Amino acid sequence: MNKIIKAGVFALMAGAFVSCDDVFEPLPENNLPIDYLVMNSSYAENVLGNVYAFMPSFDVFNLSEAGTDDAVSNEANNSWRLIASGSWTSQNNPMNRWEMTRTCIQYCNLLLSRIDDVEWAKDEAASACFHDRFYAEARALRGILMYNLLQAHAGIDNSGELLGIPIVLEPEDATSNFNVPRNTFIECYNSMMEDFNEALKYLPATFKSYDAQEDPASLAELQQKYPGITEGNANRVFGAGFMGRISGQIVQAFISRASLLAASPAFEKSGVTWETAANAAAGVLKHINGISGMAEDGGTWYCDVNMDALQDGDCPPEVIWRTEKGENHDRESTYFPPSLYGQGRINPTQNLVDAFPMDNGYPITDPLSGYDPQNPYKNRDQRFYDYIIYNGATAGTANTVINTAADSNTNDGLDMITTSTRTGYYMKKHLRMDVNANSSNIVDKNHYTARLRYTEFFLNYAEAANEAWGPTGSGSNGYSAYDVIKALRSRALIGLENGDAYLESCKSSKEEMRKLIRNERRLELCFEGFRFYDLRRWKADLNETAKGMHIEDGVYSVFDVDTRNYKDYMYYGPIPYSETLKFSNLQQNAGW
Repeated sequence: MNKIIKAGVFALMAGAFVSCDDVFEPLPENNLPIDYLVMNSSYAENVLGNVYAFMPSFDVFNLSEAGTDDAVSNEANNSWRLIASGSWTSQNNPMNRWEMTRTCIQYCNLLLSRIDDVEWAKDEAASACFHDRFYAEARALRGILMYNLLQAHAGIDNSGELLGIPIVLEPEDATSNFNVPRNTFIECYNSMMEDFNEALKYLPATFKSYDAQEDPASLAELQQKYPGITEGNANRVFGAGFMGRISGQIVQAFISRASLLAASPAFEKSGVTWETAANAAAGVLKHINGISGMAEDGGTWYCDVNMDALQDGDCPPEVIWRTEKGENHDRESTYFPPSLYGQGRINPTQNLVDAFPMDNGYPITDPLSGYDPQNPYKNRDQRFYDYIIYNGATAGTANTVINTAADSNTNDGLDMITTSTRTGYYMKKHLRMDVNANSSNIVDKNHYTARLRYTEFFLNYAEAANEAWGPTGSGSNGYSAYDVIKALRSRALIGLENGDAYLESCKSSKEEMRKLIRNERRLELCFEGFRFYDLRRWKADLNETAKGMHIEDGVYSVFDVDTRNYKDYMYYGPIPYSETLKFSNLQQNAGW
């Protein structure tokens, strides 16, 4: 992916390919004309490379959880901490995706408008393959960009209409009319689905190596579509080296994300059904044969011992799409406790800790759970131990005991210094315990960000299937919401001795199963950038006070850390104020 990004960023810079005469008589504004992409396939490809270069801005490590009931930040100027306290406006919006995302749509439209005129390769069959792949990638990327805009900026206007963004399917220039109203949400959804479905006609489910001897069927299938394509050209266009680019599986994943968003309570005016959302998620899961393909270590992919062996964009069984891996200690130095040479920037809340059940499956509020408030970390859900550093836990290369108490004798204690925890907890998820962030003895390890992983789509399916068919209904998919949640909780070692009696008590009620599914989603996807958007699409309470655990003289007591100050209209994000000033026909969402 680095090659894509570097090429994309630099190919459109001034003077990339100029003649000697141009040194003395530069082109207007010293930029290559867009017509140049017709004459140079590398330049054409790099137009799309600019969109790929933008993709990291959607990766998990914005950690929007600090604006929810799941976490706080110990960094005073953290943007999510600030908006949660009441400073979220249409001018101060850390989730703003408007300007750059629409610029990337322009790149997609530029390529699509000229793609038929580009000679992609001298070999006719290879040229046809390249044409179709880049066409499909551009359509898919435009759909993904639309999804991200809708997630951030769709909403209800003052008349009560559910709106999306202005749909732009042609490249714009100085003569274009930019002062246009927003299309409805469902028009945007349908346009996005047209892009996705068109992309699926041409993209392979995954990029892979083609070998006529070891896998003749795959090559023969491709040759039916592109007569004359050789094994060499098949790998040149659709080979394993492109695994970091948009594939059919990735497109299906965004169809699932978009359909779940559209079916959710905040967007139900769209008319998109829960059945549509359930079937879209099942379309992703069919690639691993549904529940039978659930990865046993899917919840801890970030510390996979086999990570070093991953090549190109190859992924472990849990992951669909990831960033490139790299050896570093960046995450650990940012999120480790101070005693491990970290800054402890994200502190899980007591609210999140309380959401983890006991290992017998019962919530800690249930009398059958066996929870002891003065021994609160005993016999908890395994995911709690995997994702949270709590008082008495060990972490780091030396298995250092972390003391988060208010009377701790280390800087790991509650509010000791500016990099100490504010809640009594530190984030453990995403961090590798075999990393040493000590500047005098640094030990780096490989990391990557999982952009898409199968657990999300199991949870998408469970949520939508429960709403569409109830806890045990399966439509035409062969498994139910109950089946998915049972498999996920079993993977987490929950209820192994009692048959997960709490889950069994929920399966006769859609409402009780909904609560459980939402809680499982909260736990499985914590610190992956979902909670802020999930609460809003559910129209759930945004103002739950963030709590922490105060421990002193061995006594545990819960206390308030941060209050939240969201308004009801904030279930929908704003259109940037600067854009509404420029364009009178651009309607703002109500309240902003």
